[in-house]
Parts: sequence; structure tokens; C-alpha cells
Amino acid sequence: MSKKSTKSTSKAKAMAKSKVRTSVKSPAKSAIKMGSAFAGFPRELLLRLHSLMVKSRVLEERLIKIYKAGEGYFWIGGPGEEAFGVALGLLVNKGQGLEHDWLHLHYRCTPTMVALGMPMIDAVRLMMNRATDPSTGGRNFAGHYCFPKWNVAPVTSPIEVQYPLACGTAHAQKRAGHKSISIVTGGDAGTAEADFATCLIWSSRKGQELPVLITVQNNGFGISTPYEGQHGETEIADRARAFNIRARVIDGNDPIETYLALKEEMDYIRKTGKPSFIEAKVSRLYGHSSADGANRKTELVDPVLTFEKKLIDAGLLTKVEAEKIWDLYEKEGVDAQLLARSEPAPAPESVWDHVFVNNENADWRKF
Repeated sequence: MSKKSTKSTSKAKAMAKSKVRTSVKSPAKSAIKMGSAFAGFPRELLLRLHSLMVKSRVLEERLIKIYKAGEGYFWIGGPGEEAFGVALGLLVNKGQGLEHDWLHLHYRCTPTMVALGMPMIDAVRLMMNRATDPSTGGRNFAGHYCFPKWNVAPVTSPIEVQYPLACGTAHAQKRAGHKSISIVTGGDAGTAEADFATCLIWSSRKGQELPVLITVQNNGFGISTPYEGQHGETEIADRARAFNIRARVIDGNDPIETYLALKEEMDYIRKTGKPSFIEAKVSRLYGHSSADGANRKTELVDPVLTFEKKLIDAGLLTKVEAEKIWDLYEKEGVDAQLLARSEPAPAPESVWDHVFVNNENADWRKF
């Protein structure tokens, strides 16, 4: 379904800033009436959640197609984590500096980035390793984002190192006297790393608690190792409770439950300055990564399609409107791939760029 076309630099900038518009009319901001499956929830927010979840899914599936077409080297991402990731992104106090929230994410964070406002083209450029990639200059894997303008710290490949780093920014926020918080995400298997335990310890010291939202997206697998048999505790959240950290387990495939839980815990942290823990049960719809084929797991709960069906059944969305949303985002993804295809790969001389601040001592040949 790709079409050959040429695009000017000005058009590329416009596309990067644009937001896909759907034919769905903006609903009233009034809450849904009692008796509905979404009683008390604003209509506008429901449709926004759905639209961003669809956008994230279409983007991830586009990245998988790019990999399978041989235009990308490796894919890893978050299909199945849209309900959690989008809800999180919508609740962040977005901006740069200690007065805003800090995000320490892992490589399944595309839904959160989409909700923050990242255009598809930025994810596609990273996937295709283009010099125009704003996160890494085309020098890292898919899903390894870095957006300083939104306090999104660099996503790393070594798992769970982000957990203690979140304590660092949280300490700085607390010392500065702001109501901002640090948010960290990661997978269930990674909680076996010492970095995770370090986060629990440093965030919960009596009288010196830190404003950290600690989350684990439990998809039931660590690469190919199933969750069962790997944990002595009943729930991962039990480990946080052992440190007197407020903790809860939620259905991360339900965007409403997730949104309300995240908001409640984020409000609690802003009010008390103490940490909170959320374990979200989610699906891993396309396997761990392209290393195990990135093929669809049809037996798992699909949060996007499940939520869409509920909206249609409730009369808040029609099938025709839903199809148009999918089609419009699909077009945006195809256009992004065509544009990135025409852009350059990083040059050899840029290999040392951004290794250290101002590239100081980055090039060993100049030591």
C-alpha cells in the first residue's frame, strides 16, 4: 500500500509537528451518565485514550514491518502495553527541568512517548537508524528514546539500571522543593536485578523518602522464561510492601482502571513526597523482540481492540469511525517510512558525538 512520492524539507517539518485528525467529532467534555460501562468518565478523554492507543499500535506494527522488510536491524517494543503507557503519558507533568516530572523508561515505552506527543516519524527514524533521529542520531535500537525537552532520560539496553537513576532525579526534585515526581518503568524479569532492589531501598528510607512512582509492567515473561517459578513472592508488589512502600496491582490492559490508579498514586506522591508502587499486568503481543520472530500472539488479551469494542458497544464510537482512525494512522506510518528511507545514515565522524558533555574526552584517539 506504499506510494512513491517526494517530500521537501519544509513538508517533513510540518509532518513531524502535525497531529493526525480523525473524522470523529469532538464530544462534549461532560462525563458519561450513570449506568454506562464508563460512568463518570469524560467522553473526550475516552476517545483520546483510544486514538492514542491505536496510534501507538499502528506505529509499532509499522516498525515491525520495517524490520521484516530488511530496512531495520532490530525491533523491540510495547504492543500490548498501550493501555498502561498511554494513560501514563497523559498524566505526566511534561516539560524540562526539576519543576516537571522525570521519566526513566524502558524499551517498551512507545505508547507513553506517543501520548507525550512524539510524532511517528521520530520513532521510524530511530528504527531505520537515520542521522535525523532526534533521540540518538541513528545510533541505537528501536524504542531507545531520549527527549531532554520532556525530561525523558535515555532508554538503556542493560535492564533495570533506570530504577536507581529515578531515585537520583527524585532526590534533586525534593531538594528543589517542587511537587514534581520521578517515574520509572520496567519489566517483571528485570526485577531480579540488584538495581531494582536498590531503588526500593533508597526511595523508602524513613524520614528521607523520595517522590518516585515505581512501576513494573508484568507481561509474564522474561525473554523466553515464564514468570511462574521465577518469583518467591506472590506478587511483585509484595516486595515494595516489605519496604513500607504503598503498593497495588492493577489490570494494565484496562485503560480506565490504569488511568485512575496512576492518577491516584501520582497525586499521593505529589502530596506526601513518598514513593508509590504499581504492578501492571499487561500482554506481550509480539513476543520479546525481533529475536524471537515478533509474531502476533493471538491468544493474549489485546487492550486496544478490547477497549475499542467497549466504546462501540457503549455507543461512543462507530465501526466506521474506528476504521478511519486506523487508516489515517496507517497512512502517517507509511509516509514516515517513505520519508525516512530518503534520509541519510549517520556519518562515521559522528560516532563520538553525545558520548560525553560537549564531547569532552569522547574520542580516545585524542587522549
